[in-house]
Amino acid sequence: MIMINEWKKYSFEELFTISSGLSKSRDQFGFGSPFVTFKDVFYNYFLPEELGDLANTNVKEQKKGQILKGDIVLTRTSETAHELGMSSVALKDYPKSSFNGFCKRLRIKPDKKYIYDPTFFGFYLRSKLFRNEISKYASITTRASLNIDAINRLEVFLPERKEQEQIGIILKLLNEKIELNIQMNETLEEMAMALYKQWFVDFGPFQDEKFVDSELGMIPEGWEVKGMNDISINHNKLRKPISTRERTKIKGEYPYYGATKILDYINDYKFEGEYILLAEDGTVKTKNDTPYLQYINGQFWVSNHAHVLSGGKHYSNDFLYLSLSNKNIIPIITGAVQLKINKGNLESLNFITPDNSILLKFQDLVRPMFKKIKSNNKENLTLVLLRKSILPNLISGKVRLKEFQKTIEQVL
Repeated sequence: MIMINEWKKYSFEELFTISSGLSKSRDQFGFGSPFVTFKDVFYNYFLPEELGDLANTNVKEQKKGQILKGDIVLTRTSETAHELGMSSVALKDYPKSSFNGFCKRLRIKPDKKYIYDPTFFGFYLRSKLFRNEISKYASITTRASLNIDAINRLEVFLPERKEQEQIGIILKLLNEKIELNIQMNETLEEMAMALYKQWFVDFGPFQDEKFVDSELGMIPEGWEVKGMNDISINHNKLRKPISTRERTKIKGEYPYYGATKILDYINDYKFEGEYILLAEDGTVKTKNDTPYLQYINGQFWVSNHAHVLSGGKHYSNDFLYLSLSNKNIIPIITGAVQLKINKGNLESLNFITPDNSILLKFQDLVRPMFKKIKSNNKENLTLVLLRKSILPNLISGKVRLKEFQKTIEQVL
């Protein structure tokens, strides 16, 4: 075992027993006993408190596939390499449960329980350090995959159990704060959208006024239908894509945005200020058929997979964001396999707009909501970077745990 800053290296073969998941026909799902899906694993550091899916399993299958506290469920196959080896850890028992056949279950060996903390592992296995480890053993033919032999060869660096527990507590506190900010932002955005619909869809405050016909239906007299170029400014010319390989050479603190999320952090930025990103290809729409948007502020870089927008003259970013969030974009999407919203089609969108005095009154009402959202987003960027830095710095010995504890006390 190699020692790095008093952390010991272990192979998965030393630590875990590995079991395969459940494979059944489609008609055996949707009823029966709790079932861990691929999405449950892919999207969560820790398995959800309640499993939302069911599978028709017998006692033998439940005994073989049951998820117990401390178990790790790992994706063993996927369409792409970056989705491979994603993990989710169980922090409780799930009686009579089973799990997806595209995953493997890792259970700590009885003689290794004294060196294993599930909460710590939940974060460690999502760290850049471990993701790099996964990439060494992934095989890609028609699909990316990890076989049992490859999983057994995976390696982790572990401190003493007590230190694992302390690190796990710190990382969980950071995670909970990030999630709390996200939930708060969702509530604030719902409030702002409800107000937008009341004013600009239902025309609630303006029912006593005279209405006239327009290409988008009846609107209050004096209001207008304006195009995308009237209410927004497009900044796509400033975009510049950077390949994954190149990004590994320029790691830093500035977010690098893709179509729907932050893809990386690099050492330079192209944009500074407040902008709205609208997904150009790939995942371009929400389940409500509205555009996939990111409302961001600060210093950042954007790939060529998202349109970069800001409010035009008289139109705030808040108004633009809400207007786009309420717009059905099915008619402007092209592509069968790879969905796309090109610049020309985006500019064909039309919006109902009031006079400037009403815009200002509306902005006064929604500004405090978006101000808090932006503050929470800024805090989350700081917290995410801090969360990403903890394990590499501790393993390398650059920072001691007590120093991080002091930092956490300051930011939470």
